Amino acid sequence: MTNPLIVADAAKIDAAWMTMALRAAGVLGGGRVTGLTRKPVGNGLVADSYRFEMTYDGDAGDAPPSVVGKFPASDPASRKSGSEHVLYLREVSFYRELAATLEIHTPRAYVAEVDPETDDFTLLLADLAPARQGDQLAGCSVADAHVALREAAMLHAPRWGDASIESIDWLVARPAQLTPLVDSALPTIIGMFKDRYAGILEPEYIDLIDRLPAALVASREDRTAPRTLIHGDFRLDNVLFDVYGGARPMATLDWQTLAIGPALTDVAYFLSAGLDPDVRRAHEVELVRGYHAGLLTRGITGYGWDDCWRDYRRYTLHGIMMGVFSALSVERTERGDALFLKMTRGACAQALDHDSFAFWEG
Repeated sequence: MTNPLIVADAAKIDAAWMTMALRAAGVLGGGRVTGLTRKPVGNGLVADSYRFEMTYDGDAGDAPPSVVGKFPASDPASRKSGSEHVLYLREVSFYRELAATLEIHTPRAYVAEVDPETDDFTLLLADLAPARQGDQLAGCSVADAHVALREAAMLHAPRWGDASIESIDWLVARPAQLTPLVDSALPTIIGMFKDRYAGILEPEYIDLIDRLPAALVASREDRTAPRTLIHGDFRLDNVLFDVYGGARPMATLDWQTLAIGPALTDVAYFLSAGLDPDVRRAHEVELVRGYHAGLLTRGITGYGWDDCWRDYRRYTLHGIMMGVFSALSVERTERGDALFLKMTRGACAQALDHDSFAFWEG
């Protein structure tokens, strides 16, 4: 039976559908939506997002004046990537099953529906505006980085070492089926990445990228770091600061890459992608210490500072992987080229600073 709440094309959202959806969410009383406008928002690479502003007639109850809808990417290559890597199912399932178990702030989901056969999906989320959109290319201040890492601790601590999450099919089993495919495709992707950015990317970074496949396998097999829920793409384009006009310091979006892994993966990735290398070098110890303090405040034991710093140094490889793999997985754009080069450079510089590959080689 067709699910009427799944509309894969934002252009097909009309007042009648919005009325039905908000009533089903329990936020619209006896009134109805009489009109709506739609504008694109965000910088999503494998999904399309729009802000809908509504007008109502009758008893609107607690109905919001605006919402943000998220849909499969209209670009065929981006949509194919989102589907093949289980990104759409993961994000919808996160809002349905896991968001409420965490402390990190995320928007309320009024609709979170996906068709597992077609990967058509609809997410209708609370609009967090007014807010300040993170900008990956512009980077962020050290103060913003402190805020982000406090939120990271609020993500990681609640499910820290929780064995029950290891049995969630959409989070573990289905993504695991992709691992051999990714491993086999990575050398080809690296070759294409090098061809695309030949003469642009620094030779010392190219060397690290060539060493990436073997190091990733070694790091993936390691189980010496505690495991928890990780965002997987925890960077500025996926966060909003000062949400609801400053009522909360930050909210995190785009949960398509949710996974289970070492928590410091998110921390290292955020700092390499969000801060220029010189700024990161000057402040990363204080920033990671602030994150570690957040874990301790939330009751995490048996994970001292030396463990945390060692894991920070080890898990820089994820940032390199994200820069390289993402560049060849979505529609190529001018902003995308600038973004992926910045991400890759930042992660490579971080890995060289901390001799990260030495942990996984030899």
